[in-house]
Amino acid sequence: MRTLNVIRLQMINRSTFLWTPLIILAGATLLSILIYAMIPVDTPKYGGAGQAPLWYFFAIGIGAMSYTFPFSQAMSITRREFFFGTMLTAVIASALMGGLFVLGGGIELATGGYGVNGYVFYLPWMWESGAFGAFLVFFTLSLLLFLLGFTGAAIYKSWGQTVLTIVWVGLALLFILLVFLATRFELWGAFWAGVGGLGAAGLAAWGLLVVAVLMLVSFFAFRRVTP
Repeated sequence: MRTLNVIRLQMINRSTFLWTPLIILAGATLLSILIYAMIPVDTPKYGGAGQAPLWYFFAIGIGAMSYTFPFSQAMSITRREFFFGTMLTAVIASALMGGLFVLGGGIELATGGYGVNGYVFYLPWMWESGAFGAFLVFFTLSLLLFLLGFTGAAIYKSWGQTVLTIVWVGLALLFILLVFLATRFELWGAFWAGVGGLGAAGLAAWGLLVVAVLMLVSFFAFRRVTP
């Protein structure tokens, strides 16, 4: 029951999880349609502006840890209850965002890209596995960005800015090392073939594995956070 209280606590300010992402999504869609209408070509036009609210989930993750957690301690909510309640809130919000993207893609298909052959939500490679595949992609991206923000905030609150900086630099160096190895041993062809074989839904499934790892890391970091 206290876990449900955490969900209600996180949703007290509905603008954070609901209205702000919707405003960003509506604004990005409207701007995209106007830009598509000014492009004098008849071929389909695709853009990624609709993904703007997904990046906002990174900020939501930071705020959910940094601002709501201290308040929860005054309500005698345990750390475990707060963590799992917050994760459940993120899952619900990410599912809502995924559903909106699928709905938007359906509208675009029904209207011929808003009458200007322009597409914000219906990106062919994301929809190659159908509506469920597209939902899984957007759901995973939303949840992944939320957890990146939440985990970063938990590390910062637990060990400070120096450790957080070391973590980010370490991850950047690891990425560069992987790029170097792929280039040095000419693995890019095999890599892109593997990505193409997985498809968007397959990549989203691997993304959920990363989400699970981040949840584990953030849980152990969160145990050391002081209100």
